[in-house]
Amino acid sequence: MNCLVDGNIPPSSGLSSSSALVCCAGLVTLTVLGMNLSKVELAEICAKSERYIGTEGGGMDQSISFLAEEGTAKLIEFSPLRATDVKLPSGAVFVIANSCVEMNKAATSHFNIRVMECRLAAKLLAKYRGLQWDEVLRLEEVQAKLGVSLEEMLWITEDALHPEPYSPEEVCRCLGISLQELRTQILSPNTQDVLIFKLYQRAKHVYSEATRVLQFKKICEEAPDNTVQLLGELMNQSHASCRDLYECSCPELDQLVDICRKFGAQGSRLTGAGWGGCTVSLVPADKLTSFLANVLEAYYQRSDRNVTSEKQSLFATKPGGGALVFLEAQTM
Repeated sequence: MNCLVDGNIPPSSGLSSSSALVCCAGLVTLTVLGMNLSKVELAEICAKSERYIGTEGGGMDQSISFLAEEGTAKLIEFSPLRATDVKLPSGAVFVIANSCVEMNKAATSHFNIRVMECRLAAKLLAKYRGLQWDEVLRLEEVQAKLGVSLEEMLWITEDALHPEPYSPEEVCRCLGISLQELRTQILSPNTQDVLIFKLYQRAKHVYSEATRVLQFKKICEEAPDNTVQLLGELMNQSHASCRDLYECSCPELDQLVDICRKFGAQGSRLTGAGWGGCTVSLVPADKLTSFLANVLEAYYQRSDRNVTSEKQSLFATKPGGGALVFLEAQTM
């Protein structure tokens, strides 16, 4: 099988270039082999295969790569994987702006440390509420097993976890296990030497962010007169949580978010894994032209940032379709 690969997604920019490559490879391979899988099955296989490079990623990028439909956003839910249409407001567009700070998830441990902190937080919350904690891996499982709302999980987090960082020894005391068991049975290879875990902050971010996702969908469905303003406020809250609780922002992203808001974005936040990459901003359609010109000058032209391609660094976007195979018609 000989493949020529081409693409226009900036690498290490938080726009899922690696997932795009994996999904494309999966779809091409299936097609060449004459096999059929559902979009959901293919998304799950691609998500699993990306973990072979050592990144403990989720399945959101692969899911939208296959399940996306033109003209509608999608609410992605897991266990089981499913996607629901969400109609976005017509009077605004989403603008992507690249901070030009590259973040290579596979070469750093930031991403995996956050995954591990969430896993440990889930286990401590499960133990606190008398659940079988050793079987729990994700914060969502704790909520599902307790059968409570996201708001209630935020209250439980306040009760069960303290804001001060946990040491590995304290985690072991809370769970009643040895350091050896923590390292061999729970921690991943590149999180073995981490000395502090911010469990309260990470759990609080995850549960509040999940709440904002559902609020975003509800506002889109109800479509009040100030829809764009309300959605923008949720995006701003999200960035603050990513910056302060999950700590996955960086100075350049924070600066870019501020510039985007200054020049007319109703909301702006980092997108992707963070620590670099892009912001996404909700901009009223009638302000788009001036917004693009002002952000270009304020962030890119006033610095020595190498904007290799303006069109790849700052552009308006809208929901497009998912992955497709185009077959060339054979002429006799």
